[in-house]
Parts: sequence; C-alpha cells; structure tokens
Amino acid sequence: MQRAAAFLLILSLMLGSFVAGGVSVSSLAAAENPPEFKVFWEAWDLVVAHFVDQDKVDFTAMTYGAIEGMLSTLDDEGHTTFLSPDALKQHESSLEGEFEGIGAYVSLEDGNITIVAPIDGSPAEKAGILPGDVILAVDGENVEGRTLNDVIGLIRGAADSPVVLTIRHPEADEPVEIVIIRGRIELESVNWTMIPGTDLAYVQITQFAAKTGQDLEDALREIDNRRLSGEPISGLVLDLRNNPGGFLREAIKVGSQFLPKGEIILQEKDASGNVDSYPSRGLGYGRKWPMVALINKGTASAGEITAGALKENGRALLIGETTFGTGTVLNQFGLSDGSAILLGVTNWLTPKGNLIKGQGIDPDIAVELPTGVVQLNARRLSEIDPDALTDMEDTQLLEAINQLKEQLSTPLPTAGQRRVRR
Repeated sequence: MQRAAAFLLILSLMLGSFVAGGVSVSSLAAAENPPEFKVFWEAWDLVVAHFVDQDKVDFTAMTYGAIEGMLSTLDDEGHTTFLSPDALKQHESSLEGEFEGIGAYVSLEDGNITIVAPIDGSPAEKAGILPGDVILAVDGENVEGRTLNDVIGLIRGAADSPVVLTIRHPEADEPVEIVIIRGRIELESVNWTMIPGTDLAYVQITQFAAKTGQDLEDALREIDNRRLSGEPISGLVLDLRNNPGGFLREAIKVGSQFLPKGEIILQEKDASGNVDSYPSRGLGYGRKWPMVALINKGTASAGEITAGALKENGRALLIGETTFGTGTVLNQFGLSDGSAILLGVTNWLTPKGNLIKGQGIDPDIAVELPTGVVQLNARRLSEIDPDALTDMEDTQLLEAINQLKEQLSTPLPTAGQRRVRR
C-alpha cells in the first residue's frame, strides 16, 4: 500500500508535468512501472523497510527530492528547477514585485549558499548582511548539502518574525550569528538618479518583473523631460549588476528602449535546432543618449539578454565582470499538487548567435570589485556629496563614469575590444 501510494503520487506529478507541456501521456499511463524505475524502487523499498527513524519517512519529501535530483543532472544550475507549492507562491510574488522575507539575492556557488547582494533598504542590509556572505545555518539548522530552494524556504517567512542566520563573512575565519526581523519587501525594479557632480543619469534595473518595461519607459521619459526643461543630461549609465533576471517579454521591452527599431535583441534555439529572432520594436526613449552598462557575476538570465544585446549591437560598452551564464529560456509547467517545474526549453543566443549558457557575457572592460564592497545604487548616489564620489569603493561605477565622459569627448570605442582593469 505504501509503495502503491508513493507510485500514484509520482505518477500524478509526472502526468501533471507532461499535460502542461502539451505532450501525450497515454503511453506513460499504460506503463505502470517503467523499467528505468527499477533501481529507484529498490532504493525506495529499502528506505521504507529498514530506515531506523520511520517517523521521518515522508513520501512527499522523498518524491520532491527525487525530482530535484533528476533536474540537477540536466546541468542547468540556477535555472531549471523544481518549486514546491510554497516555493512557487514565493517565486510568483517576487516577480510581481513584493514578498515577505529578509530581502537578499542568493545563489549556489561552489556548493555554498552565498549572498549575491542584500536588497537596498531591506532587513538583511540593515542587519549587516554583505555580498559574498556564506550562509552556514538557518535557525541553527545546518544547510550544507541543501538545495538553494530549500534554504530560501527556510529563510523566508512572515513579516515581523525573526530568523537567525549563521554567516561566514568574506575574509573572516569565524562564523557569526545574525538575527534578522523579516519584513515585507517591495521591489522597485527600476530606479534612477543623476550622478552627483556630473550631467550623467544613472539607471538601475534590479530585476525583470511584471512591469519593468513600463517602469523603464516612465523613468526614461522623466529623464528626457528634465533635459527638455533645460537640465543638461548627456549620457546614461545602466546598472544591471546583481540582476537575477525574470520575464523574457520584459527583457525585450527593455532592449527596445535602447536599441534602434529592428535590431536583434536575442535569438532562441530549441531542441530541434529551430531559431527565432526577437527584434527591437516600437518607440525607444533611451536611444538618443551615449551609454555604458555595468554587469557582474550576479547578472543572470534576462539581465544577460539585455547585456548581450547592448554589446553585440555596439550600443554600449560593458564594464564589470563576466555574467552568471544562465542561457536557457524557462517555461513553467504546473504539476498536479500545486508544485511546478521551471524547465529550460530553449537556449537563448546573442544577436550574433553566440551561446551564453555556461559561459556568460564578458565585459568590454573588466573591473573586479572585491567581495564585500557595497555597490552604489540610486539611493546611495542621491545621498552622497559630489566631492566624495571619487572616494567611493565602487570602482566599477567610477570606471563607467570615466568611460562615458571619454565617449562624450571622443568617438565611441568599438564594442568587443576588451580591456582589463583590476
């Protein structure tokens, strides 16, 4: 009975997945126990029959673990993933621009759950969480060997509730415990300000959420209205650092704001080798200004699409570090119990047809920022004195400002001519 119930759970999950993908499942339904499952069932039966702590045998947890293990073999780390019902709700709410938790971007790096960056103004930032922090435990529970989504699930929780993270700071020998009071995180995916002491506008895109394209258009119109009213604005710095991506449609809208109509933003190549191209379209309110763009290893997915399009169309120099390298376009397949698989169904290519998966987008000018350095953003820039700007540790942004000033006084260097600065 136990094994039959478990099989029905697994079968229902698989049926839900294939129906969502539009694939016939009649042959799967007829094969009650596919031969490939033999070794799986052998392991399953051993656990059910012999594991000493029988109260910990959880069919749902075991099945979810099996799905996660299956997806991990596809070598699409950081993209193709399984989401439990709770994780799916969190994922969808974050793409809508709000969620409850500590407010930090995290990734799995070399087997460690690592803070990419705390969100500006978040409980994580206020508590002292730094880029590069490694999370060792959550509420005393060791997270070694846990999946990224598992750890995110442990960290997230209701606003005003506490969570204790055991953290190893960059360059530190001993871990520390940090108590964070969770909050309601409302993300503004687009922020902008004038760079103090210059006539350059700074535009930051933190993720590609449901309204990012429209929010960017609104910001660019506001910048242009400033120009029309007499304020000198001669160029733009676009900051894509630590942008984890989001909706493909929003990446196309963003690219269309900066690239001339008809220029290719990306190509998609499916499993059969078919290639589709997505051109810039409509009006673009950021096409008139010289610009540079900032990228780093936290720039992923839709952020990489945008960076690649700007670089290969010669629209902007890229400054910073090689991006993450998530080169698949995800489709969400809902499963029958409310969980889902985010599955890479096509590879995205740059306008020139280069594959980014596992490689990332290289900057034209490499500037490495030491781990733990707090990057400037729209809020921080609006609060600093112009005379203090050059003393900031964010050498990537300082290099972007210098390069943009150089562009305004000399012809634009050819994109792709990569120089290195450390």
